[in-house]
Amino acid sequence: MAGIGIKDVAGRAGVSAATVSRVLNDHPSVRPDTRTRVLAAVAELGYRPNAVARSLRTDQTRTLGLVISDVLNPFFTELARSVEDAARALGYSVIIGNADERPDLQDHHVRTLLDRRIDGLLVSPTDGGSPLMLQAARAGTPMVFVDRWIAGVDLPVVRTDGRAAVGDLVAHLHALGHRRLAIIAGPAATTTGSERVGAFRDALRAYGLALPAEYIGQGDFQADSGRRATARFLDLPRPPEVVFAADNLMALGAMDEIRARGLRVPRDLALAAFDDTPWFVHTDPPVTAIAQPTGELGRAAVRALIDVVEGRGAESVTLSARLVKRRSCGESEGSDR
Repeated sequence: MAGIGIKDVAGRAGVSAATVSRVLNDHPSVRPDTRTRVLAAVAELGYRPNAVARSLRTDQTRTLGLVISDVLNPFFTELARSVEDAARALGYSVIIGNADERPDLQDHHVRTLLDRRIDGLLVSPTDGGSPLMLQAARAGTPMVFVDRWIAGVDLPVVRTDGRAAVGDLVAHLHALGHRRLAIIAGPAATTTGSERVGAFRDALRAYGLALPAEYIGQGDFQADSGRRATARFLDLPRPPEVVFAADNLMALGAMDEIRARGLRVPRDLALAAFDDTPWFVHTDPPVTAIAQPTGELGRAAVRALIDVVEGRGAESVTLSARLVKRRSCGESEGSDR
């Protein structure tokens, strides 16, 4: 029923509006028979308390905000799901904003969420220097960075360290006989984009291998950029033997370009990816990938943010990625899945 208010409930139950308010806020001073009568009136009238008005009284909305970089990226889809599940289990709701890898859209969502008086904010930044987020952090807004972060901003960061897994990947590729290794990098303005290139270069150096400029393709964590970078690699006088895509969508674009040219993975070009995803098992061949513990990442981020919201403070959390060997780099049929 539209337009039902607290006074309507009070009239049906034969009590004051203040008594209805005490019942809805679970105040211990209300007599059991009165509580039963009020709750019966609430059910009969279909009354829903105004959460915004309640938040103004309690100064808490029990709502968290999550701004992710790209909801269509399977990594962020799984991250958002784990955040929502963990928050709900702790009595919080989550409002999600999709930045679509655009700093302006990211700031729009951050501003909107702050205006909605959320209790705390999880953000995976699309770049390294949003003035709005810097201002919010300095103002003491309860915030935690997840997956990505802004260097120099003193906030907890919940992330995965992929350096060891990248080292394992390069060791694996080297053991398979590959020596010309290229990377499709993510945006340098993101911490994950720059970190993965650095880890790849360092791992190559450990085997006496170089990463020449022509073997670095600049991507944007989207499939089209993976396709373009792979096309450029294949047009080189001396193409690489392996392409390592720094996320799963760019790996998909790379695979599309390889197939569009009538070539095959790994016979003509081997392929590996950062950010494992369930559909890598179903491609032909299945794709060797670095897997992040995405579910645990989301749960740890929620725990950290609620610790900040509830005044306990939180430390940064770093989890470890792992290499999953399949057949896209020339592995045998018996490789791990």
